[in-house]
Amino acid sequence: MDLQNRKVLVIGSGKSGIGAAALLGAVGAYPVLFDGNDKLHAREVEEKAGPIPGLKVRIGEIPEQEKKEFALVVISPGVPVDAPMLEEYRAWNIPIWGEIELAYTFGKGKVAAITGTNGKTTTTTLVGEILGAFYESVFVVGNIGNPYTGEVLSMKENSVTAAEISSFQLETIHTFHPQVSAILNITPDHLNRHHTMECYVRTKEAIARYQTDKDVCVLNYEDAYTRGFADRCPAEVVFFSSKRVLDEGIYLEGEEIYLACKEQGHRKVHRLMNIHDMNLVGMCNVENVMAAIAISRAMEVPMETILKVVRDFKAVEHRIEFVASKGGVDFYNDSKATNPDAAIQGIRAMERPTVLIGGGYDKQSSYDEWIEAFDGKVKALVLIGQTREKIADCAKTHGVSNIILADTFEEAFARCLEQARPGDAVLLSPACASWGMFPNYEVRGKMFKELVEKIGV
Repeated sequence: MDLQNRKVLVIGSGKSGIGAAALLGAVGAYPVLFDGNDKLHAREVEEKAGPIPGLKVRIGEIPEQEKKEFALVVISPGVPVDAPMLEEYRAWNIPIWGEIELAYTFGKGKVAAITGTNGKTTTTTLVGEILGAFYESVFVVGNIGNPYTGEVLSMKENSVTAAEISSFQLETIHTFHPQVSAILNITPDHLNRHHTMECYVRTKEAIARYQTDKDVCVLNYEDAYTRGFADRCPAEVVFFSSKRVLDEGIYLEGEEIYLACKEQGHRKVHRLMNIHDMNLVGMCNVENVMAAIAISRAMEVPMETILKVVRDFKAVEHRIEFVASKGGVDFYNDSKATNPDAAIQGIRAMERPTVLIGGGYDKQSSYDEWIEAFDGKVKALVLIGQTREKIADCAKTHGVSNIILADTFEEAFARCLEQARPGDAVLLSPACASWGMFPNYEVRGKMFKELVEKIGV
């Protein structure tokens, strides 16, 4: 689409929206940055956006006479595709894109795109480091916190990009075509946005929609949804598995990771590494590593380079991150566990009695499987936020008796210190989003780490 000298509406004034507006201004379009929050001031949004050629800011509403002037509407991930204001633009046949589609249109080089309910950030970060150890021009973008649109004008034909892509971002792609894609897992999440599990699954699968048989899609064999998608996937499928030996793919047997592949028509097995050779903890991270190996191999990185980076890689901040040991108690920050399945991985990674902080914003999740995964490890469950009573009721039905409700995060942390003894762990793994108490999971995790550092001060 030729956007030169054409007006484009960008909805949402966060990182993604500002990134999209900046790219549009740089390529000669006239971006109109809109935010429906009428408590904002246009001047503040302009200052936050910085100098963008041709930028106009609209707050609260868009003048009626301007609505039909747009050649394109670009929505931020936080804007639902069924938002009422978008219906007018659809009726006028004005295309609606997301930031990912806009970035891809102007980007260059090869792309490895990674999605999944859990593990996206760790896997994308690891893939980015592996690519950076082999290629000269590497970008790590997307849901990881670095807008794709902010990097595309620096890309060259020989660039390679690792992109973390959320389901919200996949709702609005139209041509996005990564050379390598990956769906790490699919478990119930964001059903308040996608409404049904079937819709959520279809949205995740869209990451491979425009791939061909010359491309690669990495899938988790142990996830029923992703395993079932293999038969419909247009790309060559490469599986990874944490529970069984594969005829072809990356798999775990005992404590060893292997690669099975066809060489000169025969199955050949290569031992890659022992899981204790890496710094990450938990089976979820073993799966993330296997996926990263498969993705990087498909991006033509030598296995020797891949394994060296994997061995040196440290945990991503806020994902089963070891913070400190204070008074014989180990503290772990798993604030990125914003749904029950992610929190299951967090508690499974604990190898000692654990005082657990849970609760937060209600995304209409079910907590039974998470509570069942406690497996006798959780000596105290400290609950906060909108879901605290809901989780407490669920925990009681599963025999959890030591349940503490706290009004603030600081109070919850103080109660953890009362419960923990030398040899225990304190784990922040909420199984819920942070909204309502914090703007995002990063702020929640940083507060936890700050409180840990203050112990004994």
